[in-house]
Amino acid sequence: MPESASAPAVRATIGDSEFDRDTALTRRAPGVYDIDLSAGWTIINAVNGGYLLAVLGRALADTLPHADPFTISAHYLTASQPGPAVVRTDVVRTGRTLSTGQASLFQYDDEGREVERIRVLASYGSLDALPDDVRTTARPPVIPPLEHCFGPEDGPAPVSGSSAIADRLMLKLDPSTLGWALGKPSGKGEVRAWFGLADGRDHDPLSLLLAVDALPPTAFELGLTGWVPTVELTVHVRCRPAPGPLRVSITTRNLAGGFLEEDAEVWDSADRLVAQSRQLARVRLG
Repeated sequence: MPESASAPAVRATIGDSEFDRDTALTRRAPGVYDIDLSAGWTIINAVNGGYLLAVLGRALADTLPHADPFTISAHYLTASQPGPAVVRTDVVRTGRTLSTGQASLFQYDDEGREVERIRVLASYGSLDALPDDVRTTARPPVIPPLEHCFGPEDGPAPVSGSSAIADRLMLKLDPSTLGWALGKPSGKGEVRAWFGLADGRDHDPLSLLLAVDALPPTAFELGLTGWVPTVELTVHVRCRPAPGPLRVSITTRNLAGGFLEEDAEVWDSADRLVAQSRQLARVRLG
């Protein structure tokens, strides 16, 4: 599969990359973790929901006897900000092939009181133990070659405070889903892109939790602008991704009452569907 023309000369590795350092937690006590949420994963000064999900996913991987997220559902209660946070995890059930846990991330208000930002329920297992049998009608998204797609660096100067996460990603968008950037949104609610990490780190199950929530919102192609905060996000990780860039396709079929859904599929370089997600997000109309 194609590589980015701006790929780093020295590629980061899984376990030794900016993503790994910025999602690393310090265990204070069993089930209690401290982390300093990085400002490098913000959009308009709010911490990206996929990055936050990866943080909680890493905490649960440390808590549970199984290492790989199979399904993880998060409710985003209040917007997270860069800075200190506490993650608390609980084991709900453990079994031979699956274990289930819950986790919450807290920050502090101006009076020093804890405020819950996200609450997660997840089931973990071993992706390497799954059978190879695949029966599917799903097909990889048709996206032009990477060199014919466009990233944030190809556009005008970004708004101050809005592009920190873009510097951490290799993101190349399908030109047919970029009408919003030219003032001509298609109205179709579709966004497709090649996706990777800027330092060249290959993907693992935790980075898939980031991938499903790192593209521009489909609301832009519906002709809407502004922040589209996630209310709830569920991710299914289907298999361990092969090395190389991912292809991400996100669609919205229904916007009603100021809310829309985003359905994402993530495909790896071996043409395998490695993750799926659905999220409910709020939009500002008018």
